Amino acid sequence: MARTITPLLASAFLNARQWLKKNAGFTLFELLIVIAIIGVLVSLGTASYTSAQKKSRDGRRQSDLKAIQNAFEQYYADNSGSYPATCNAAGILSVTYLPSGFPRDPKSGVYYYTAGTSGGITIGNSCSASSYYFSVSLEGTATGGNATDSTCTNGAGSYFCVKSLH
Repeated sequence: MARTITPLLASAFLNARQWLKKNAGFTLFELLIVIAIIGVLVSLGTASYTSAQKKSRDGRRQSDLKAIQNAFEQYYADNSGSYPATCNAAGILSVTYLPSGFPRDPKSGVYYYTAGTSGGITIGNSCSASSYYFSVSLEGTATGGNATDSTCTNGAGSYFCVKSLH
């Protein structure tokens, strides 16, 4: 027994096919809605990515200053209780205590022994044979950092600071 398509089903199929042929594209309004949604998603992604970059650079700054602090403290232990007399101790510290060289800021590329502001990042330092401090502004947080001591501040804002332990 051969199958036959009922006239009602055949009519519905032809009507659907004709409708699809006639309405094959998208309307301008539908395209604008899709473009707007894509624009919102891109802007959210960009903001999130920028924030993650700032936090990453802040983490790098903190670990760099801790490495500098470790180098100064090791120097202190090896040199009869005396720190390097200058913050620009790259030549003294690099050979033994900072084998990969004196760290630079990840955004501006400025060495941490160079005090001042560059690329929106403020670096502060003070060094003598008896004490030292290094501080750097953080860009990923409006508040925070650890620079609450009067010897470790450069003004308003969020700073991270390391200083002599002895």
